[in-house]
Amino acid sequence: MPGVVERGSGAQCFIVKRALSPSGLVLVDKPAGPSSFAIVAGVRRRTGARTGHAGTLDPFATGLLLLLSGAATKLASYFVGLDKRYVTDVDLSARTSTGDPEGEVIERLEPPDEQELAQKLEALRGEIELPIPAASAVKIGGERAYRLHRRGVEVEMPVRRSRVNALDVIAYRDGVARLDLRVSSGTYVRAIAEALGGHCATLRRTEVGPFTVEEADPERIVPPDEALARIGLAPEGGPGAAG
Repeated sequence: MPGVVERGSGAQCFIVKRALSPSGLVLVDKPAGPSSFAIVAGVRRRTGARTGHAGTLDPFATGLLLLLSGAATKLASYFVGLDKRYVTDVDLSARTSTGDPEGEVIERLEPPDEQELAQKLEALRGEIELPIPAASAVKIGGERAYRLHRRGVEVEMPVRRSRVNALDVIAYRDGVARLDLRVSSGTYVRAIAEALGGHCATLRRTEVGPFTVEEADPERIVPPDEALARIGLAPEGGPGAAG
């Protein structure tokens, strides 16, 4: 049964209880445009089950989303901290107000040559600290930063420490660097693009931990025990009981 609806005596009193099955992990290749929450809602409507995510992507970005369905939603904490891999096109000829193609151009720049780019990339490998982008979902004084940003409220964004395990150039031409990144969870690729002096023109998440975008299939639900085993957790270790 997709869900149970309980109605009270008042017209405004109703509670929708989402089903605890099907339970498991859903791998989705998100297209550009819709928000991650819209993708979650679409899966929830299709299955009728409680559905959550283990990390979002910006609307302009594409690639792998890990969604948790049914009883497996309580396993989210085991998946949110997994390392990520991205491919991004960084336009080094302009900075935008959001660090991505959705913002306004605020500065035009002369792109660096290959040697300069290599030096900038070297400084961004390993343990780094960068300001969180202003157009992000982090809360500042109890309000989402992107909402303050949209209203033109300037705030000093906090710095986040993260780890860049790999940062390699796939191609560099016409001021656009295509980069392959392996980073710790919580790393803002837009912040890396801004540190390089440009903005993310495209962004695609190709891996989350051991899961790859090539595996994505919104119709398939990976059983909880199998999903936990993929990240090195034994089903009998407690969390597997969610299945």
